[in-house]
Amino acid sequence: MKRIPSNVGRRLGKQDRRQLRVLYQDDAVVVLNKPAKMLAVPTDTSDLPSAFSILSEELESKRQRAYVVHRIDRLTSGILLFAKTWPDREALVHQFIRHTPVREYLAAVRGHLRSNEGTLVHYFRQEGMFQRVTTASDPKASRAELRYCVEHRLKGASLVRVSLVTGLQNQIRVQFSAIGHPVIGDRKYNPEEKLERRITRVALHAAQLQFIHPRSGDTVCVDCEPPPDFQALLRALGLPISVRR
Repeated sequence: MKRIPSNVGRRLGKQDRRQLRVLYQDDAVVVLNKPAKMLAVPTDTSDLPSAFSILSEELESKRQRAYVVHRIDRLTSGILLFAKTWPDREALVHQFIRHTPVREYLAAVRGHLRSNEGTLVHYFRQEGMFQRVTTASDPKASRAELRYCVEHRLKGASLVRVSLVTGLQNQIRVQFSAIGHPVIGDRKYNPEEKLERRITRVALHAAQLQFIHPRSGDTVCVDCEPPPDFQALLRALGLPISVRR
């Protein structure tokens, strides 16, 4: 297995604090560390640069292209995977459809969970830009499943490591909100989080991605350390050291 250490590689783009960092790159794939508040891909409602547009511009000078494999929320920081050719993209997308990549996130959630580890299963119904929790009998429901373990109990909060079994939009945010432990800073699903001042976005970070390389068949594992705003929140909640894998 090829393991890529946290926060290595050069930066892309001309932006300052929102610059992208390449965590891993070869002829088939590019793995980026996306800053929070940057779009993963362009949208019709925003002219802001996205990770995709910045990477595409960088690769164009080398006569290469970027292809979207998966996405993470704008307010989430961390690992984002792109392919460089369409066949590589198709091979990787099929892995995500089968839910075989290992996708781990760090989340700071309100309160202390009853169990230090467990599995959450809910059913979502998409309503506009929101996911609503519904029942398995709902004909428009999609099954959402994740596994979690509590890494640290903090002041009125918990740091949890989450492994996605499925990969629905806003899944982690909705599922932890549903059990009464919303992700800190998540105003979309918990309006009272607008009062949070220690972090200005959702306290969610894509910390590890493990996938099968589309050409070699080798397992590639990429780690990504949480950014300064996430770590500052953890220190404010009583964790004095950096969070590392």
